[in-house]
Amino acid sequence: MVDFCIEKFKSKHDLDVSGNSKALRRLRNECEKAKRRLSFAFTTGIEIDSLEQGIDFYTTFTRAKFEQLNMDYFNKCMELVETCLRDAYIDVSSVHDVVLSGGSSRIPKVQELLQKLFKGKELCKGINPDEAVAYGAAVQAAVLSGNAL
Repeated sequence: MVDFCIEKFKSKHDLDVSGNSKALRRLRNECEKAKRRLSFAFTTGIEIDSLEQGIDFYTTFTRAKFEQLNMDYFNKCMELVETCLRDAYIDVSSVHDVVLSGGSSRIPKVQELLQKLFKGKELCKGINPDEAVAYGAAVQAAVLSGNAL
């Protein structure tokens, strides 16, 4: 998303912001916010006042454009899930529940691809992903320290 915005600004204003760390930080922050909004909205805007040399930047992202720009990353995530299952000698049909955890698990396309990978199995979305990560970390810490659960 950030690279797309950099190129869009460059083509429109003939200015390259890739060397401006402050502009990049602002752009990354706005892209992150847009990514979150696209998890529940179909379109969102990115607006940054005075991105470079006093020139404002504005663009609109659709969920479809976001998915297109990130499809390689989404596919790589699915490959990692398949590798984990294969390394653990677990068949997809042996998985009882798929619990989503972490920020990217909120992305509708990631959910769609996971559901397809697990042959239509309903994903567990009722668990707060952030709490699941914290709970898992606490359990792992207890195991590593030798405490009984």
